Amino acid sequence: MGLTHYLAPPGWNRAASHTRPSIQFSKPENHSVGRRDADYRNAYELALLRSAAMYLPDFLDGFDRLVAFDAETTGKRTPDAEFIRKQPFAWRAPGIIIEVGFVEMLREGGGWRKGETWSSRVNPDGPIDPEATKIHGIRPADLKNAPRFPTILQKVKDFVGDAPIVAHAYKNERDFLDYEFARAKVIQWGESAYAEERYICTQVLFAQLFPGAIKSLTSMCDRLVLDSSERDDRHGALLDADMTADALILLERLLKHGESGAPRSWTST
Repeated sequence: MGLTHYLAPPGWNRAASHTRPSIQFSKPENHSVGRRDADYRNAYELALLRSAAMYLPDFLDGFDRLVAFDAETTGKRTPDAEFIRKQPFAWRAPGIIIEVGFVEMLREGGGWRKGETWSSRVNPDGPIDPEATKIHGIRPADLKNAPRFPTILQKVKDFVGDAPIVAHAYKNERDFLDYEFARAKVIQWGESAYAEERYICTQVLFAQLFPGAIKSLTSMCDRLVLDSSERDDRHGALLDADMTADALILLERLLKHGESGAPRSWTST
């Protein structure tokens, strides 16, 4: 499947020695939606907003291509690098990702349209927590003939390219990618597959625009009047990445104009 790469704006060159445009932020106290600490409903909300600078209305204006990403997993947590380094030489880190989903977002006028999509099941060479299966419906038998992550790693890199990565609760998705890249021995344990500033977090942006609201992907889509009914039965990496992409379209318009004007169903074009 051919990929449609975005037109690189001035300053964004694919050569590693060159710089690229950065996502624009402001400090919370300087932003139009900034509040005093006492105005936030709980400590978690305040900590979430403090964990990253707040998005400026024009934070995506320098980009022509984004990639929304989501992963389904075995339900296991990613161990930290120090724990892994202490394991015996013969120890093999089990896989965690069992499905990946990517949605390309391309600049169209003053907004975005969705382009290519790609998803793949992944054989983790390890067990799946039954509680996780209740969420995504993926059983070990479903992955018997699925490729292992090193097999699809180049496809992941090619699809992402130089684009910013859009994810909901991005630290989870970042940690999953870092772990699997390290398992595949393309980076060292504790290193990052993609730089921190490459990630755009819809959860942080949603919390910025809707202080106090529940920040799960389903709750965010419900608040934005996006149809999330397909998640009622089971989650899926491509489904969740697609919903994340649609949510970002709405959130950027809300941030810029105070209204969305986006389709009311994630399946709309």
